[in-house]
Amino acid sequence: MSQQTKWSQFGVLIIVFFFWGFVAASNSIFIPFCKKFFNLDQIQSQLVGSAFYGAYFYGSLILYLMSAISGTDLLNKIGYKKGIIFGLLISVVGALSLAFISGSGNATFGLVLLSFFIIALGFSLQQTSAQPFAIALGSPETGAHRLNMGGSVNSFGTLLGPLVVSVVLFGSVAAKKEASITNIQTLYFFLSGLFLLAAAIFAFAKLPKTTSDEKLEKSPKALYTLLIIGLIFLPVLFADFVKEQTGISKTAIVIGSLVIILGILFTSMFLSSKNPAGWGAMQYPQLVLGMVAIFVYVGVEVTIDNNFAALLKLPAFGGYDESEIAHLVSLYWGSLMIGRWTGAVSVFNLPKNTKRILGLVVPIVAFGLILLVNYLKGDNVVEEFLPYLIPIIIAALAFLFAEEKPVKLLLTVSVLAAVAILISLVTTGMVSNFAIISCGLCCSVMWPCIFALAVTGLGKYTSQGSAFLIMMILGGAIIPPAQGAIIDIDAARIASGGEGLNFTHLSYILPLICFAYLAWHALKTKGVLKKQGLDIDAQVAGGH
Repeated sequence: MSQQTKWSQFGVLIIVFFFWGFVAASNSIFIPFCKKFFNLDQIQSQLVGSAFYGAYFYGSLILYLMSAISGTDLLNKIGYKKGIIFGLLISVVGALSLAFISGSGNATFGLVLLSFFIIALGFSLQQTSAQPFAIALGSPETGAHRLNMGGSVNSFGTLLGPLVVSVVLFGSVAAKKEASITNIQTLYFFLSGLFLLAAAIFAFAKLPKTTSDEKLEKSPKALYTLLIIGLIFLPVLFADFVKEQTGISKTAIVIGSLVIILGILFTSMFLSSKNPAGWGAMQYPQLVLGMVAIFVYVGVEVTIDNNFAALLKLPAFGGYDESEIAHLVSLYWGSLMIGRWTGAVSVFNLPKNTKRILGLVVPIVAFGLILLVNYLKGDNVVEEFLPYLIPIIIAALAFLFAEEKPVKLLLTVSVLAAVAILISLVTTGMVSNFAIISCGLCCSVMWPCIFALAVTGLGKYTSQGSAFLIMMILGGAIIPPAQGAIIDIDAARIASGGEGLNFTHLSYILPLICFAYLAWHALKTKGVLKKQGLDIDAQVAGGH
């Protein structure tokens, strides 16, 4: 008998999804601001994302290391509910730190990065707890749909984040003000209060007990692998210092770390297939493939947007100032909201024809909300955004074609995103801009597909596997500065008065490679699961 989704409990859980989206998307505005305010190059500016997404990795690694030492999965022992509460309290510390630092008048880029790191450290514990919790609140076969609904709330946060931070930093369209880091003090005091309120709500909410004292097999090989990855990433966080001490360029540091980490993950999959002992959850190839896919997916989703401001500054793509890009940034993150709201329709037990109708109506309604929010901010974008209905309709039809099946959906949207990037590379102006922004529609449903496929068949290792997957948000810390390194070639070329290729535009070849890989991942994982007698696409189809 299929387990029904516990809606009242799930409604409490998705509060934290909003926070993740609001703060993460705000980086899109904060990064170009920091680049100008602290006089940074493109790689340095991307360290905002590196600190933020790197914290997800180190937070999950610390949790896993403590579990390995104690011999018990600590998250299972304390329960997902307490894990979320503790995570929220850590984020309170980070938000208060940023508020006090920004208001002190002595803010440095290093202290800003530290505050973002602490906020995201809390998010790491929240997300490691919330993802499997969402899957547990109903039938496992529809776990991806519940994650989609959580993602839709997350995306509402990503829609509001850039617009709110833009107003805080630069003022409204009608009332411009001088951008200053002190402007964000009130915002982060407010966010710290919301984190505290959410923690209180979770503390008093009646949520199911998810604790377990079950002893897990020690996984020393997995632990050593993840510790090595953590060491390989450190030079990226301290790229300027490493460059001063060794003379190695920041580009070499970032690209080298990216290649080595991916190499380590694929080597681990090969070695664990030969001898699974000591690998824990990583003995399952679908989990390791999922780790690489999450790494690539988060990296491409973040890099498309975090480096977008550098492209929009070019005359051929609009020649926008930092204070003028919020509406385009919000459309990118709003595109994720459109896709996730559309995907969330699958959670409800509705007739097939009704779902198909809603699959076309919901994205239009979500697009209307984006227009409304921008209008309330003071931006009249209706005429400028109207052509974007074309990619929205294409994406809606693609979702209908995929029939809610994780493998088919992931393959479909990966191919569509690759095509969109190709279009962006051979065009300029708003056609290119919209093509890049439309990748948000495709990215919107990738996370739940990858996550659900990765934890299928893991049994008692599901919680551990979830922690490993959250660690791979690390991709958002490395892939954006890798694209930034390509963009910095332009800065050097322009400074020397040179002519030639536009590397800022060409840098979007990196997202193209990422989407091509994700298409391959969908097919590869399907084959791996079939060898184990597992076929999620067939299970989902059988459940409707």
